[in-house]
Amino acid sequence: MNIYEMLSPVLNDETRYRILKMLEADPQASQRRIADELGISLGRVNFCLQALIKKGLIKVNNFRSSANKRAYLYLLTPRGIEDKAMVTMRFLKSKLGEYEALKREVEELQREAVGQNRGAPPQAPRPANALATQKADGPEHAE
Repeated sequence: MNIYEMLSPVLNDETRYRILKMLEADPQASQRRIADELGISLGRVNFCLQALIKKGLIKVNNFRSSANKRAYLYLLTPRGIEDKAMVTMRFLKSKLGEYEALKREVEELQREAVGQNRGAPPQAPRPANALATQKADGPEHAE
């Protein structure tokens, strides 16, 4: 087992989907820009790109004519395009599952809130800054 197989959780479906999507839209994206846009470390981006290259999902070319010799072009291979389609479906399925679970939790919280408020006298809404003023004044000034 090589290092890329041992550390494959670093390149999970979400990270792979986001990197492949970004490279498909902008093959000239720098590793720093990818890291910034995805909110992950530059080292993680480098590792993930190396893993994607090793898996044959992207190929990399540098611009020899460019003044910046570190400028690269990351191109999805046909296999990379297929993989992106599959990972997109898995990612979508995962996000839909998260959405449904969150929706159920919100509905449960709403039922719970309605149940707790039954029979209780309605309360006048407090201004948004009332709590902040109360905390700033301290408990000795609270009513």
